[in-house]
Amino acid sequence: MIHRIEPVCQTPLWQQSLANAFSDVDAFIEFLQLDKAILPAARAAAGLFGLKVPREFAQLINKGDPGDPLLRQVLPIGAENSPAPGFVCDPVGDLEKSIVPGVLHKYRGRLLLIAHGSCAVNCRYCFRRHYPYQEASAYRQRWTEALKHIHQAEEIDEIILSGGDPLTLSDGKLAELVSRLEAIPHLKRLRIHTRLPVVIPSRLTPELISLLTGGRLQPVLVLHINHPREISTELASSLIQLKQAGITLLNQSVLLKGVNDCPATLSALSLALFEAGILPYYLHLLDRVAGAAHFEVDMPEARQLQDALRVRLPGYLVPRMVREVAGAAAKQPVF
Repeated sequence: MIHRIEPVCQTPLWQQSLANAFSDVDAFIEFLQLDKAILPAARAAAGLFGLKVPREFAQLINKGDPGDPLLRQVLPIGAENSPAPGFVCDPVGDLEKSIVPGVLHKYRGRLLLIAHGSCAVNCRYCFRRHYPYQEASAYRQRWTEALKHIHQAEEIDEIILSGGDPLTLSDGKLAELVSRLEAIPHLKRLRIHTRLPVVIPSRLTPELISLLTGGRLQPVLVLHINHPREISTELASSLIQLKQAGITLLNQSVLLKGVNDCPATLSALSLALFEAGILPYYLHLLDRVAGAAHFEVDMPEARQLQDALRVRLPGYLVPRMVREVAGAAAKQPVF
């Protein structure tokens, strides 16, 4: 099926938000009324991995609070520039599994396509913060090579769109890609991994919903939400429309020190997700990427958190705690 997205003269609201995101450390710190003494370290860290925070997400952060868990995820700090043993640039072995530019084949029955290298927000713990997107993305003309490989891989029945963030593509470009994927007969499911609607809820446009539900591939949207305060009223309202349209909604979180490393926060997150129509899916241990060591929660504490969640929550709301091991045939259960 060829998806048709009507052209619009006016730039969509979500694209305006993307263009207006904070990228200047000084302006971001001033907006949040933080102590300017942190500026030198923040500037140094942003020099290696830039600041990018949409204003909608910044509005959710408590002003004047340097320990705010939402702020901690996006604010560059000096600890990022301190080397740590075992923390490397490619912690999950993505580059080794790149078959053709933009295609990662790690697990049986499914392929991951890096549809676009851009993100809406630069999370400081991102496991792809060092990924060479210019060389390893499938965007534009390289889609052809990637799609040719997917067409030949007849054992694959699920395609995962990742990035960057695939929803940074316009509805029209995304429709073009999905249409070409639907022409591959052995594909059955389309899974999209995204954080963009969390930081810019207006990305969940009616056109996007029609695109995801109008074809033959079964749609699954996997969001990335780490803290219950990330589920804004606007996001929850938009997600209801996706759920009503029959789109499966899942969430994967990362266990992060100073963000969600307590039973009360993780329990509240699962309950808030379910209320918004999202099923908790994975709780990842931190991928040991260079620059993110200060986010790591040690294994004994992670075990205690998992045990506490089993006591506090019904089984269907307890996310599976996993870690990704380079070269392994699947995500590895922790406990």
